[in-house]
Amino acid sequence: MLPRRRALLAGLSLPALLTACGPRSAVAQRGLLPDFADLAERVLPAVVNIAVTSEQAAAIPPEFRGTPLERHFRNRRERVQGAGSGFIIDASGLVVTNNHVVGQASRLTVSLQGGQEVQATLVGGDELTDLALLRIEGRADLTALSWGSSAAMRVGNWVMAAGNPFGLGGTVTTGIVSARGRDLGAGPFDDFIQTDAAINPGNSGGPLFNTAGEVIGINTAIYSPSGANAGIGFATPSDLARPVIETLRRDGHVARGWLGVQVQDVVAEDARTGRRAVLVAGVDRAGPAARSGLRAGDIVTGINGETIETSRTLVRNIAAMPPGQTVRLSVLRDRRQIELRLQVGRRPGGPA
Repeated sequence: MLPRRRALLAGLSLPALLTACGPRSAVAQRGLLPDFADLAERVLPAVVNIAVTSEQAAAIPPEFRGTPLERHFRNRRERVQGAGSGFIIDASGLVVTNNHVVGQASRLTVSLQGGQEVQATLVGGDELTDLALLRIEGRADLTALSWGSSAAMRVGNWVMAAGNPFGLGGTVTTGIVSARGRDLGAGPFDDFIQTDAAINPGNSGGPLFNTAGEVIGINTAIYSPSGANAGIGFATPSDLARPVIETLRRDGHVARGWLGVQVQDVVAEDARTGRRAVLVAGVDRAGPAARSGLRAGDIVTGINGETIETSRTLVRNIAAMPPGQTVRLSVLRDRRQIELRLQVGRRPGGPA
């Protein structure tokens, strides 16, 4: 029976085969699979390559370390070249990419799809979301992309990635949304879209599109034992990226909130309940938390009346607040629930 069924399936057309294998999707009902040709033609003019030049301290050859000749290498600088991807989000010349693509660049060169090269300047970057905004001048014929809703994407939806893999220039790959809400441990704002569209070194900063040609993600990272595509790529969702890019455009930086505490996840128990909460493991004596009376050993259970169950959620909520804003923390101390009000400080390392 099994060999006969295989023979029957082998002779079926694609739509009939999909019917035989199970319920048909809307695509199968039309007798078509997605064709990305029109989409690629429409959006590729807005996808750019970014060449990065930076300078760093020259490496000291091992054979000279610990010798009198070592000092000759200490002040030497060497030029480092890098490359990534980006996309034009405004026809005035604004280009979105990853912050790690830009790094400490001394020179940024944007290559358009037609082969033209133009110099770019850094408008601003945000380390926590790994996003950066560049500006190119003197172009009146730029094609710009529009944002789409990453929240509207479902696991299994088709997507198309575009960028500069291995420095090969404008390249598109397709796949589906493999998962949502991935936390890679890179920071408090981890909320990555996972896709099996091929993402390789050089794709960083490039757009991830839905089938309408809207940007629903910025390609950021891959998981690969070999360093090349293994079908596991990650993109920063557009719903997270869009307000950050707007802030960079307006202010040139993102001011992040800070409490000045070290925290970890615990299970808080009192006379009424036991639930997940956040233990204050340490307090920076010069930080806003210490000035407001928060102590090591306190357990934070809520912020502004909303329950907090993980340290990641606490850090993310505080980081999203502008410095100077007052926040109310619900704290369990010596089995008693108390409320503390404190003014959020400015995250160290951010703009003054």
